[in-house]
Amino acid sequence: MKTDSPARGLESLPLVPLRDMVVFPHMMQPFVVGRESSIRALEAALATPVKRLFLAAQKDPQLDEPRPEDIFDVGVVATVAQSLKLPNGHIKVMVEGLRRGRIMAFERRPDHLAVAVEPIAVRTADPDSLRDYMAKVLSLFEQYARLSHHLAFEGLAASLKIDDPERFADTLSAHLSVATAEKQTLLEAESPYERLQKLQDLLEVEIDKVNIDRRINNKVKKQMEKAQKEYYLNEKIKAIHQELGRKDDRTDEVEDLKKKIESCGMPKEVREKAEQELRRLEAMPPVSAEATVSRNYIEWLVGVPWKKSSRESKDLVRAEKILNDDHFGLEKVKERILEFLAVRQLVQKTKGSIICFVGPPGVGKTSLAKSIARSLNRQFVRLSLGGVRDEAEIRGHRRTYIGAFPGQIIQMMKKAGTVNPVFLLDEVDKMSSDFRGDPASAMLEVLDPEQNHSFVDHYLDVEYDLSKVMFIATANVADPIPAALKDRMELIPLSGYTPNEKVAIARQFLVPKQRESHGLKPDQLEIGDDAVMGVIEHYTREAGVRNLEREIGGICRKVARRIVQKKVETPVRVTPENLKDFLGKPRFRKRQKGDVSEVGIATGLAWTEAGGEILMTETSLLKGKGNLTITGSLGDVMQESARAAVSYVRSRAEMYDADPNFHEKYDIHIHVPEGAIPKDGPSAGITMAVSLFSAVTKIPVLKDVAMTGEITLRGKVLPVGGIKDKILAAYRAGIRTIILSAENDKDLDDLPAEIRGEMDFHLVNTMDEVIKIAMEGPRPTPAVVEPEPKPAEGGVVAN
Repeated sequence: MKTDSPARGLESLPLVPLRDMVVFPHMMQPFVVGRESSIRALEAALATPVKRLFLAAQKDPQLDEPRPEDIFDVGVVATVAQSLKLPNGHIKVMVEGLRRGRIMAFERRPDHLAVAVEPIAVRTADPDSLRDYMAKVLSLFEQYARLSHHLAFEGLAASLKIDDPERFADTLSAHLSVATAEKQTLLEAESPYERLQKLQDLLEVEIDKVNIDRRINNKVKKQMEKAQKEYYLNEKIKAIHQELGRKDDRTDEVEDLKKKIESCGMPKEVREKAEQELRRLEAMPPVSAEATVSRNYIEWLVGVPWKKSSRESKDLVRAEKILNDDHFGLEKVKERILEFLAVRQLVQKTKGSIICFVGPPGVGKTSLAKSIARSLNRQFVRLSLGGVRDEAEIRGHRRTYIGAFPGQIIQMMKKAGTVNPVFLLDEVDKMSSDFRGDPASAMLEVLDPEQNHSFVDHYLDVEYDLSKVMFIATANVADPIPAALKDRMELIPLSGYTPNEKVAIARQFLVPKQRESHGLKPDQLEIGDDAVMGVIEHYTREAGVRNLEREIGGICRKVARRIVQKKVETPVRVTPENLKDFLGKPRFRKRQKGDVSEVGIATGLAWTEAGGEILMTETSLLKGKGNLTITGSLGDVMQESARAAVSYVRSRAEMYDADPNFHEKYDIHIHVPEGAIPKDGPSAGITMAVSLFSAVTKIPVLKDVAMTGEITLRGKVLPVGGIKDKILAAYRAGIRTIILSAENDKDLDDLPAEIRGEMDFHLVNTMDEVIKIAMEGPRPTPAVVEPEPKPAEGGVVAN
């Protein structure tokens, strides 16, 4: 509200707006007046006899020309005690606050602001009732003053010995170092009690702030003192080293890294990145966390081989001798390695080879990779991928993560120390994936000769050449390997060993190795070939020789103890007769062919991860309504093969003079022992068909014939896999006649010559041929069946 003259009971006074300050009654306050309008208001006040003016704080101290709404309503009526005009035109004044007032209206003046002020009535309070409260607030203020170094409490103590609660509260408020808004709140509080309450709250908050500031300052001070101390000592050490003519460790470290960068043969881009990181390291404090990260990164860059390579041996004769000395058999694998060496002699620059050995446990996949490295005169490193489920294991973590490291590929390359090692990726079929990524997909770049020359590890973040590495992978089964990964590798199957091969391996490698590792001499222990064969047949059941070596080690331990206790005379001879004295009772019964030919029992062949096995398939016909029961832990594919076999026999029963309605009069039960072992696959199709055919026709199946192959509804015999392992299983069981699909003829070339010479192979195309070979006694001959009449043009056959 604006008026030309004050209303009745109001006092008209010049207004001086204050920036960042509040003046309280009964207090002397100096300040400088600099704004033109404020100077005019001050001069108007000085022109009056009482020299009074009204002081009110601005809401926003940044405004140079505040409007009425920018000024707090409550202020103080003050008297100008002193004034001094400064050379720059400003006026320095000393004012004394008289009483509180409220702006009721702004008045129009030509060159300054004036207001109509209403005095705010003072609410008197009994000093006795507030004495304890005043003492408490005074105690808080004393604590605050002692904590705040900018307040001298001793100088204020005399002015605070006041009995009047209002003057006491205003004096404390004037000396508080709080925000203008907080002081304005104290000024607007009308009663002394309310003012004292707000003072207490403000003092408690300010004391907490001061305590926090002091704690922080103390902590910072200690850290600065520690840093200054370290800096001082480091500088002193530098000065001492300079006097002695030495260099400090920091300089030595940087110089060493610089020399390594220059000498390790990095590509230009990598070298530039390393030098840039080194410059950053030099600019960092040596004890900072970032310096540790940069130092580790540079050390990894210079630690990985960039140009150092092993001088490769290309001597085929030496390589062949090493392979033959280390491994018995495995002719196909050895031939592939020698072919690789021959190519290296003709072509200087070849792309890296990726070979994958697939075979059951214990056949020598890992040791073969070591022999390859030795024959090539290359470094050998091995990375086990079994159970790896995190892509970062292959590619590494980015440097932004705490504790980041390169992936296993780069770590193994650093361990090898050369750019052309033999790198074994063990158990590549055991990788799995989860939410952290798919390591098999990360391996695609590693194992692709077209891409691995620029492999990028997340930690190094530079291209690294893996094209000179010879990668060798191993797997027990090829099926779990993703198709894209399998496509990048050359699969070389390693089948199980024959019993004769195992005996030769034990004689040449296992027995001497275990004898030496147990401290025995050749004249103290003799293990004959027949004893080794006994261990193979009765104490192990495997395609490889790992358990065989373990059992030979058990024999050596028993002999070593007896020799030490002097309970035996040397040499100790192990024979089949005394074998159980060393190894206990036989653990496995030898799976042999049946003693007699029986109706409804046929011998099939199966493949497992541990090698081949024989399967005795049994079929029984029971009076019933034609229900088919299939037992023996058979998988879906094997159950479908059983149903296909039943359908085939039903279609052929009448042709072989059997009851064509047997499937309606009898329940059919097909069982494949052992029931606790899961089985699946189509290769038992012809075996189940022969077993059912025998049960229907009452003709026994020859006991010394084994068979494998998939059957179709029309009686075709289709090829299956794992032929070598299956035939070896039949050989171990004493079976010498094998029925196979004609398309499996190519697989017989993989058999050892001595096995192939003792076996009789029948390659067939149809089930009719299988039945003629497998049945005992007079071979059943299909009856002549009249051909079905052909329907006339557009007609149907009447039944």
